[in-house]
Amino acid sequence: MFNLKPIALVSGTVTCAVGFFLFIPLIVEIIYESESWQSYAVPILLYLIVGGSLVITNRNVDLKISLKEAFLITVLSWLLLTFLCAVPFLYTEVNLGIVDALFESMSGVTTTGATTLNNIESLPKGILIWRAFLQWLGGIGIVVIALFILPFLRIGGMQLFHLEGDDPYDKSLPKMSSVIKRIFIIYATLTITLIFLYYICGMMPFDAISHSFTTISTGGFSTYDSSFAFFNNDKILLVAIIFMILGSLPFLVLVQTSKKNLFAIFRDHQVRVFILILLIAILLIFYFANNYIDGNYLNKVTAVSFNTISIISGTGYVSDNFENWGNYASVLFLILMFIGGCAGSTTGGLKIFRFQILFKYINLHLKKMLKPHSIISTISNVGPGLGPIIGPDGNYAILDSYSKIILIATMFLGRLELLTILVILLPSFWKD
Repeated sequence: MFNLKPIALVSGTVTCAVGFFLFIPLIVEIIYESESWQSYAVPILLYLIVGGSLVITNRNVDLKISLKEAFLITVLSWLLLTFLCAVPFLYTEVNLGIVDALFESMSGVTTTGATTLNNIESLPKGILIWRAFLQWLGGIGIVVIALFILPFLRIGGMQLFHLEGDDPYDKSLPKMSSVIKRIFIIYATLTITLIFLYYICGMMPFDAISHSFTTISTGGFSTYDSSFAFFNNDKILLVAIIFMILGSLPFLVLVQTSKKNLFAIFRDHQVRVFILILLIAILLIFYFANNYIDGNYLNKVTAVSFNTISIISGTGYVSDNFENWGNYASVLFLILMFIGGCAGSTTGGLKIFRFQILFKYINLHLKKMLKPHSIISTISNVGPGLGPIIGPDGNYAILDSYSKIILIATMFLGRLELLTILVILLPSFWKD
């Protein structure tokens, strides 16, 4: 049988955390003197009471969780976080229905970037910062958050980390808590740096903060319907390119990179393959799309690079309608949607190392065929789709509720990469 106490403790901690996080949009609404701040007060109070009760009730329990419970906690934490974070979309001026609110919340915490909202720039500032913060939170991953706020889950915590950061890098740091701390320091430092760079390149402070949250997390939510096309600023695009790439790299390798060892990250084979794929994709798309893009040579290279890294990283920002770049470019963008960043990064989709494993397996199989005696998705968490409805200039608002429910499920499956969900669906999982 499952031990429900650690599950209750994790659920209570997640609930309390969301309650504290809701102070962010509350404070923003107060700063901008909006009446919407009242919509956050009740959820904050409710979450802190309920979550606090669960934590207090189970805080003195000797907690050791099994592998089964670790899987279950991972899945339930994501689902609980999604439901809790959907409430502001229901009771603020956005006034979404239940399905649309869950869609927006799931898109945020999974960093998919798909949206059902229109006229985004007219929405209250609180809900805009809330959407952005959800992606920032989802970017680092609920698993890392659980490890950070629940350091006493030693064995289970390690299992949870492997479920999300599925690439077993050699860990040079002696304690997992130290690893998590350094990851957060790097993540926060990159975010703050990005805010400053966006601001000096021309963004207003609110836009700089919101877009820094959704860039480093490779999430893609913007404060404008037209995304980065609104700014019409190549400097901003160049900054975004750099930080989308950084968000696509494995954070455990970034942790191991120091001033004395600045190029350690490029010794990682997965990183080298990712950069190679990115460069080839940019060159190919530029070749096919060059004649369809306005501006000088630098404008064209910047536009192609920005939209390519946005798609391959699963960020989903757009600066141009790349469907107008010709059929060949559109096909290449479709292919890139299947490729994610590196394992252990904030990106969604299939990770680079999965393709490496596949090609190594094929290579080995071919060698065995030659010398028989000599001694493995469409759910990629990108955001924008292709076509006249949900393409770069559209969104998902027009779809019916059933379609949105299916997409909510696929975003969830895509973020946990199917295997975590499939494990708990096996009958043997529920047996002693």
